[in-house]
Formats: sequence, C-alpha cells, structure tokens
Amino acid sequence: MHETASGLLYAIYYPVLVAFGIPANIAAIMILSQGNCALSKCTTYYLVGMAAADLLIVITGVIPNRIVGIYFPASYMSITPVCSLKIVLIYASRDISVWLTVAFTFDRVVAICCQRVEAKYCTKKTAAAVVWTVFVLSCLQNTPWYFKFEPLYIIDEVPWFCHTKLIFYSAPLWVIYSSFNCKATPFLPFFLLLLLNGLTVRYIVVANRIRRALCHNKNLENFNDPELQIRKKSIVLLFTISGSFIVLWMTFIVHFVYYRITCTYSYTGYDDPIFILQEVGYMLLLLNCCTNTCIYAVASIRQRRVEQYHFNRKAEKQAEEETLRF
Repeated sequence: MHETASGLLYAIYYPVLVAFGIPANIAAIMILSQGNCALSKCTTYYLVGMAAADLLIVITGVIPNRIVGIYFPASYMSITPVCSLKIVLIYASRDISVWLTVAFTFDRVVAICCQRVEAKYCTKKTAAAVVWTVFVLSCLQNTPWYFKFEPLYIIDEVPWFCHTKLIFYSAPLWVIYSSFNCKATPFLPFFLLLLLNGLTVRYIVVANRIRRALCHNKNLENFNDPELQIRKKSIVLLFTISGSFIVLWMTFIVHFVYYRITCTYSYTGYDDPIFILQEVGYMLLLLNCCTNTCIYAVASIRQRRVEQYHFNRKAEKQAEEETLRF
C-alpha cells in the first residue's frame, strides 16, 4: 500500500514539475533577455544563465531520469551509453545551476558591500565570462562520470542499464575524483552561500546604523536615501534566490552527510526513513529549478509595490504642500 502511494506521488509530482518548470523558465529567459525588468545588465545576464541552467535540469534530470523511468522503465534511455550520458548531463546541469547561484550571490555581495570594485566587476562582460566559464568547467568536470559505468546486462549484443565498475571503489584516481566532487558540490557552494549572506547581513546592519546616525545628527526627518533604496532591491533579490537554494538543498545535504558517514548503499523498502529522506531531498532539489523564477517574480512585484507606494505618498505630500501654499 505504501509502495503504491509513493509511486502515485512520483507519477504526479514530476510531470507537474515539468509542466510548470519548462514554460516558467522559458518565459523567464525571454522576459529577462528583453532587458525591461529595471535590472542592471550584469544581474540580467546572471538571471538568464540561471534560468537556462534550471531549464537544463528539468530537461536532463526530470524528464529522462524520473518520468521516463516511471512510465517507460525499459526504454532506450536504459541502454548503457545513453544511461551514462544522461548521468553526465544531470550532474553537469546541477553543477551549473549551483555555481551560477554562488556566482550571482558573489556579484550581489560585491555590489552591496564593495562599491569601489562594483564599477569594474559588476559588468555585463564579467557576468558573461563567469557564466560561460561555469558552463564549460561544469561539463568538463563531470565528463569522467561517463566512464564510471558498465552494462548490467547484455541482451542481443545490446548493453542495458548502468552498473558501477568495481574499480571505481579502489582505483586511486577514481577515489580522488569522487572525493573532490562531493566537496565541490554540494558542500563548498552551500558553505559559500552561508558565508556570503552572513557577510552581507553584517555589512547591512553596520552601514544602516552609520547612515541613521548621520541622519539623526543632521536632524533630517523622513530622509529618503537613494543608496539604501538600491541596496534594498539588491538584498531582496539576493536573499530570496540564495535563501531558497539553501532551504531546498538542506534535506539533500543531510542525507548526503548521513550516506557518507554510514555508507548506506541499500534500503529496506519504501517505508525506510532513510529512503524517504533521500527521495524528499531529490524532490526538493529538483523543485529548486522552478522556484528561482517564481521567487524572483514575487520579489520584483513586491519591490515595485513598495516603490509605487512611496511614489504615491510623495505625490500626495507634494499635492498637500501645493494646496497649503495657495
């Protein structure tokens, strides 16, 4: 019964994820590419790259790996070369999405905390170089996974399924490569995001105290600081995107740590708590490929409402002053 319920959940969840994720990310790419979102060219380029990476995750990770596996378990996607290539693409697209999130976070931290460097670093040229470097390096880094597998069965001279070679667990190069990858993703990006957001929060708290003290000393009432307004917009975008990444990856990180410590390679069944933790981690991880677009849209709408509110208040105040003047 529990197995049937779990299968039904997967059969519904992943098609819905695809039905929402593909059009949402395509729409985000098209809208952001037009450059009419009141964002800098640098920020726009990062967001387009992140939306493209999320789209790749849906296409390579959800469709062939989850949906095809559920509805067509013995399809051509299970042939060993195709299966190996599929795994390389899944890991590569995942790494691209993760490291672009880190790169975008670093760019926003520079814009908020290091304004002397902002003019040189936060440019479209730098963003393009970073995005394409992440794409190329992620593909190159994950190419060796293709050679990790061997056929599980050979039927009519056709190799089927991906079975890990025994040499993977004993060869020094494979051990080093596997250890490097588990540190490069997900531990290092997760740590960097926490560190960068922590530094940003600390800088904002200190900077706001200083500016408020200056305004108080100058006896300024209702002081409208344009720098603070720009900073607020960057902070909203930064915290919503990097914060959602941290939350949605947390379950996967917990399971990954448990898996590495206990070397748990098999599960007792669908009701095994560790198996449930693993599957929930994967589901949330794949959900992350759709949330950036939605969270950005919500954050932008909220920011525009705040800006419109302040604009209307300012217009009302000017109208009152004009009325009193006459």
